[in-house]
Amino acid sequence: MDSYDYLPFPRTDRALSAMRLARDIEDPAIYNHSMRAYLFGRFIGEQQGLRPDLDYDDELLFLGCVLHDAGLSDRGNGEGRFDIDGADLAAGFLTEQGLPSESVEVVWDAIALHLCPDIALRKRPEIALVTAGAGFDLGPDGPFTLPAGYADRIHAVLPRLHAAAVLYDTIVGQALAKPHKAPPYTMPGELLRQHTGQEWPTWQQLMTRPPSWSDYDGYQPTT
Repeated sequence: MDSYDYLPFPRTDRALSAMRLARDIEDPAIYNHSMRAYLFGRFIGEQQGLRPDLDYDDELLFLGCVLHDAGLSDRGNGEGRFDIDGADLAAGFLTEQGLPSESVEVVWDAIALHLCPDIALRKRPEIALVTAGAGFDLGPDGPFTLPAGYADRIHAVLPRLHAAAVLYDTIVGQALAKPHKAPPYTMPGELLRQHTGQEWPTWQQLMTRPPSWSDYDGYQPTT
């Protein structure tokens, strides 16, 4: 972490191991995005009056951020949505690192929920700030304004490398190879739909394709 000396990353052995894992398996643009997610998540927490290691576990926040897109690596590319695959990879890795099971569960939730802000932002800070930080890195809108020069200092060490475009291409690339990783009405599914131009099935089509319980047979709507 020599090049990150003036940035407030945790320096625990476990944090360093997770950082090295992410750096080794992820595209550099995705790795940099994950590291920035922590810095922005921590900043948003501070704006909300949350103090690292007093109001939340700073190491757990970092672990959730740095591994939140591990499912977009070759190693993490399993048979589920990339957020779930990444949560599973992180949980296995952190268990091997000796992280207690209750803490592993917090990190799993933070990663698995990061595409569901309506849920994640209502959870404990270690979960909510992963979603907040990752989202802020891709679209710095909302009620929080960074201090002058703060983003420039971060980008000087962790350049963007076309992060949003690389994320899109990686998510879509996985989904083209394994369409079940991008089911309809999910974020990966929507990106795949945009790329291919395919139409999603309607609710009735989903409910009546075999096998089904035939709920629409003989049904007469009241309105």
